[in-house]
Amino acid sequence: MNVGKLAWRQLRRDLASGDIRILLAALVLAVIAVTAVGFVTDRAARALTQEANRLLGGDMVLRSDQPLPAVLADAARTNGLRLSETRDLTSMLRIGSGASERLELGEVRALGVGYPLRGEFHIDSGDGVDRVVHGIPAEGSAWLSRAGADRLGAHIGDVVSLGESKFRIAALVLQEPDAGVDYFSVAPKLFVSLDQLAATGLVQEGSRLRYRLAVAGDAPALSRFSGAVTAAKVRGLRIETASDARPEISSALDRAGRFLGLAALVSVVLAAVAVAMAARRHSERNLQAAAVMRCLGASQRTLVAIHVGELVLLGLLACGIGIAIAFLLQWGVGAWLATELGVAIPPATWPPAAEGVAVGMLVLLAFGAPPVLALRRVPALRVLRRDLDPTEPSAWLVAVAGLGGLAALLWWKAGSATLGFAMLAGIAVTLAVLALLAWLMILLLRRVRSRLRGPLRYGLANVSRRAGTSIAQVSALGLGLMALLLLTFVQSNLLDRWQATLAADAPNRFIINVQDDQLTAMADFIRANGLIAPELYPMVRARYIARNGRAVSSSDYADAGQRAQSLAEREFNLSTSRTLQPDNRIVAGTFWSAAGPAQTEISVEEGFANSLGWSLGDRVSFDIAGQRLDARITSLRKVEWENFRPNFFVVVSPGALKGYPASHITAIHLPPDKPRFTAELVARFPNVSVIDVDAVLKQVRSTADQVATVVRVVFWFSFAAGVLVLLAAVSASQDERLHEGAVMRVIGGRGRQLRLAQASEFAALGLLSGLVAAVAASILSGVVATRVFNLSWEPDWVMAGVGGCLGMAAALAAGMWATRGVLSSPPSVILRGS
Repeated sequence: MNVGKLAWRQLRRDLASGDIRILLAALVLAVIAVTAVGFVTDRAARALTQEANRLLGGDMVLRSDQPLPAVLADAARTNGLRLSETRDLTSMLRIGSGASERLELGEVRALGVGYPLRGEFHIDSGDGVDRVVHGIPAEGSAWLSRAGADRLGAHIGDVVSLGESKFRIAALVLQEPDAGVDYFSVAPKLFVSLDQLAATGLVQEGSRLRYRLAVAGDAPALSRFSGAVTAAKVRGLRIETASDARPEISSALDRAGRFLGLAALVSVVLAAVAVAMAARRHSERNLQAAAVMRCLGASQRTLVAIHVGELVLLGLLACGIGIAIAFLLQWGVGAWLATELGVAIPPATWPPAAEGVAVGMLVLLAFGAPPVLALRRVPALRVLRRDLDPTEPSAWLVAVAGLGGLAALLWWKAGSATLGFAMLAGIAVTLAVLALLAWLMILLLRRVRSRLRGPLRYGLANVSRRAGTSIAQVSALGLGLMALLLLTFVQSNLLDRWQATLAADAPNRFIINVQDDQLTAMADFIRANGLIAPELYPMVRARYIARNGRAVSSSDYADAGQRAQSLAEREFNLSTSRTLQPDNRIVAGTFWSAAGPAQTEISVEEGFANSLGWSLGDRVSFDIAGQRLDARITSLRKVEWENFRPNFFVVVSPGALKGYPASHITAIHLPPDKPRFTAELVARFPNVSVIDVDAVLKQVRSTADQVATVVRVVFWFSFAAGVLVLLAAVSASQDERLHEGAVMRVIGGRGRQLRLAQASEFAALGLLSGLVAAVAASILSGVVATRVFNLSWEPDWVMAGVGGCLGMAAALAAGMWATRGVLSSPPSVILRGS
C-alpha cells in the first residue's frame, strides 16, 4: 500500500483515538502564539513608526542643496507613493514700516500641494483656539511661527514683506510637521505656498535654497523607492526617516521595537517547550504500535516513512489551523488597538505567518523527528517487554540540527545580537540548572521517602520513580515560567521607567544663548516666575577636524552612512561638567573626578562614537572659532534622551573650554497657565532664544503610551502560550498517571488519597521550577534591561519570590486539571486501554 496513504490513515486514526490530539493542540497553539504575536507586534511597530513620522511630514524625506532630479518624483509615483515638495531658504522678514519697522533674519518654508503627508499643523487664527489643519496657507497669506511672532512683535493681520512680495499673517503656527529632526532652530519661521515663492524674486542664481521631497506609502513601496534613490546616486542627497529624528524620538521607537521583539522571542521559546513535551508523549505512545508492525514484517524504512509522513501532515494541518486562527485574532486585536491608540493600524503582512510555520516545523523536527527515527530500531520483543527502548544514533544528529535551526531562528527573531545571545545563554544555563537540581531532588527523595507516610509518600515516590519524566517536567515548567517572569519583569521595569522619565513636569522649553554675565539674573528671573531654577550648562560650537593626528572630512565617512557624513561636516556643541549627570551612564572607560584630569579628556555618547568610528584612547581634534582643541577619549556614555533634559554628545573635562566663546543652555517645564513667560523672558534678555519642544514631548509621550498598550496586549498573548507550556508539560506523563491511578483505585485507594498524592507531586515539581525560574528570570532581566534596553536595574527579590510562588501555584493547578481523568475514568477502561 502507498506509504502516504498509510501515513494519512494513521494520522486520522490517532486523531480519532485522541493519541495525537495533545501534539496537534500544542502545535496549533504554538503557531497561534508565534504568529499572532508576530502579527500584532509587526502591525503595532509599523503603526508606531508611522505615528513618529508625523514629526517628519512623511514616511521618508529627501533633502538636498541642489534641485532634485525629476526621476526621483517619477520613481515615487511609479511605486504608488504620495509625494509633496517644499523649499526652504533664509531671508529677511520685515514687519511694519518707517520708525516702527522690525527686521529679522528668518526661515522661509514654501509648501507644496498635499503637504503634510503625515502629521498636521496646529495653528491659532487669532481666537486663541488650537486648530488642527492638514493644508497649507491660502494665496496671499502666510503663517508665522509663534516664537517668530514674539521676536518680531507681530500679530495676526499684520503684513510681512518677503522679497518683492507681501503677505498677510493669517495664523500663528503652534506646532508644525518636520519638527522632530532638529527643533533647535530659533529663527522666525514663515510658511507660504510654494506657488507664491517665484513672485518673491528670491529664487535666483546664488540663492541658497534647500530642496525637500516628502513621500508616504506602505513599507514595500518605500523600500523599492529607497533602492531607486540609492541607485540614482544623486550627489549631496540625504534620506531621512523616523530613525534619523531627534534622539528622544528615535530612542523611544527603538526601545519599543526591542520590547516587542522580546515578546515575540518569548513566544517562540514557550512554543518550542510546549511542542517538545507533547512530541515526547506522542513518540512514547507509538513505540508499542511500531513493535507490533515489526512483528508483522514492516521494514525499518516503512516505519520511518509512515511516522515521518504523519508528522509532516500533522505539521501542515497544525500550521494551517494556527495561521487561520492567528489571523482572525490579530484582525480583532488590530481593530481594538486602532480604537484604543487612536491611530491607523497598517494591514497584516505575510512574514509573521512564515515565522509561525518555520517555528512549528522546526520544533517538530527538533523534538518530534528523533523519537520517530528511533522507532525503526524498536525490537519486536518490546511487544512483551515494554522496558526495551530503542536507540538510534542518527536521531541525535537530527535533534542537534533541529535545535541549531531553532537557535538560529531565535537569534534572528531577537533583532539584536545582545538580546539573542542573552536569551540563548539564559535558556541553556536555566535548563542545565533545572536538570541538575531536579536530579538532586530525586536523589534526596529516594533517601527520605521511606520515612514519609500516606499520600505524601506516594506522591513524592512518583517523582523519584519517574526520574526521566520528572527531570523533563521540571525543565519544561521552569523554562516556561522563566520566560513568562522575564517578560513580566522587563515590562514592569520598562513601563515604570518611561512613566518616571516622561513625568507631567518634564522640561518642555529649552532656553539657549544665555551669556556668562546673565547666569545669576536668569536664575532669579525663572524663580520669580514661580518656576524651579534649573542648572545651566555651558555650550561651545565646534567642528571635528582630526582623529589621531590625521585630518578628516565628510568624504572619509562616505561608506559609514549619511549620519556619519553629516556629523563630520557640521558643527556641534561641546559642553563641560565636573560630575556625571544622573541620566548618563558610563559603559566604557572612566569618567574624571570632580577635580578634573591633568590633561584634556572627553566623554562621548556611545552611539555618536560608533557613528564616527571613535574608540577609547583616540585623540580627536576640534576647531573652535579658529582655535584648535585636542582631547583624548577616556569614556563612553549611555544617555537617556527621553527625559528632555540638556545632554551632549561630547563632554569635555573641567577647565578645557576656558577662554573659548561659550553660551549656556537650560531646560524648564512651563505650565500652560504662564502664556506670557516667553515674551517677558525675551523682553528681559533680548539675546536669549526659547525653543518650544511641546510637540516633540507630546509625540514621545504618545509613543510611550501606545507602546504600553501594545506591550500589555502582547504580554497576554505570551501568557496564554505559557499556560500551554504548563499543560503540555504535565500532560507528558498523563498515561503513566492514569494507569497508576487505576491500579490504586482497584486495590482500594480513595479519591482523596489520590488527589493529595498528585498535589504533593506537582507541588514539589512546581516549587523547584518556580524558584529556579524566578532567580533565572531576575538575573536575565537585569542583563536584558541594562544591555538591551539601556535601563538601570535593581533586583526585586520580593517580586521574584511572589513570581516563584505564583509559578508553583500555576504548575499545581495545571497538573491537577490535566490529570483530572485519573478519578473521572473507570479503572477497567484505563487498564484495558493500557
